[in-house]
Amino acid sequence: MAVKIVETSLRDGHQSLFATRMTTDEIVSMAKILDDAGYYALEVWGGATFDSCMRFLNEDPWERLRKIKAVCKKTKLQMLFRGQNILGYRHYSDDVVDMFCKKSIENGIDVIRVFDALNDIRNLRQAVKSTKKYGGECQIALSYTTSPVHTIDYYVNFAKEVESLGADSLCVKDMAGVLLPEDATKLFSALKKNTNLALELHGHCTGGICEMTYMAAIKAGCDRIDTSLSPLSGGTGQPSTQAFNSALKGTEFAPNLNEDVLHECEPIMDKVVSKYLASGTLNPKALTANPNILTYQVPGGMLSNLMSQLKGQNAMDRYDEVLREVPRVRKEMGYPPLVTPLSQMVGTQAVLNVLMGRYKIVAKEIKDYLHGKYGKAPAEIDQTIAKPIVGDDEIITCRPADLLEPEFESLKEKYADIAKSDEDVLSLALFENVATDFLKKKYAPKEENQTEEFNVIF
Repeated sequence: MAVKIVETSLRDGHQSLFATRMTTDEIVSMAKILDDAGYYALEVWGGATFDSCMRFLNEDPWERLRKIKAVCKKTKLQMLFRGQNILGYRHYSDDVVDMFCKKSIENGIDVIRVFDALNDIRNLRQAVKSTKKYGGECQIALSYTTSPVHTIDYYVNFAKEVESLGADSLCVKDMAGVLLPEDATKLFSALKKNTNLALELHGHCTGGICEMTYMAAIKAGCDRIDTSLSPLSGGTGQPSTQAFNSALKGTEFAPNLNEDVLHECEPIMDKVVSKYLASGTLNPKALTANPNILTYQVPGGMLSNLMSQLKGQNAMDRYDEVLREVPRVRKEMGYPPLVTPLSQMVGTQAVLNVLMGRYKIVAKEIKDYLHGKYGKAPAEIDQTIAKPIVGDDEIITCRPADLLEPEFESLKEKYADIAKSDEDVLSLALFENVATDFLKKKYAPKEENQTEEFNVIF
């Protein structure tokens, strides 16, 4: 059976390689070409793109989505969605999750890939329910990692729960690129045997083994793979789209993408990548494989963020030390998979531990995690670390969102002066401070914008 391909260069490709800095114009220029390639879907939205649009690019993420939809008439548009976290770093109330699904689909998204950083199925239910309610295709992603508790049986049981929720497909999300070929064979064989879900694999080339793992998964029953056009492939990104389209040619798995379309887009993307490489936004380290990652289990996006943090502190010389600290923190936290937001949380804590001393400073999000605000940890948390931080506070054991009151209408009322649409309210719900500044500038009188630009230039 032909393997279907999801193109990731317009979202995870630049998120993994250069911290999601590609502009809307750059994305649209390539999306309108790739629409003719024959992909199953183009991943264009979600993940860190939403935050980066407003925080760094002065762009409206909703307008980006609408512009992409306007030029993509043939191919499904896909986004990544962090369950009850949506695209932010805390849990949001069910009404906000519901509205976000509604507006994402209304503005152009066809496929919502939903995951929870802890694989806590309770944190996925509302997102799945809302995606299906508004006519979207829902894929649940299991956050793949290795630890004493993350066994084949663990993943099969998770997949069975996913199927019972009513999801359309299951993605094995190997965000750190640590799934070994032999393990992929065992995992996909077991998933194929125990569920009727369409299966997809999302990996990263960080550890240098991803292409081998993809081939093993395909032969074991994987129906779809995530790849990235070659200028944005490899390193901390996904494998090359062109390479897999060629490698599978003449086999029963051949994706049969239009090679002329891929060749047309490649030089455009190559020029964009060269721009970010020249500016220093793309660190050459992100373009190379590092098999040590098989030990550290650090995802590509997390790697680029760690580099950015250390560069900002003039501490790049301690990069390897931070990488060694990451698995130590992860074990102490109960082996959470290193995927957003846990990857950022564990990574930031590892940086703090190296630069300031172990747990001398504790990130707020780590404190919330230890209080149970993100859900249930996969394994027992090290109490010698947790107890001094948590003290005698009560630990949440229910679904965290059950404790949240509806938020959407109150936010709509609170920001009636700057929120001109439900989409604006959702931006404020997810990134309140960033969105407040962004929307004030966006809706400021034209004269004020001109004055501000004059002052900045001169």
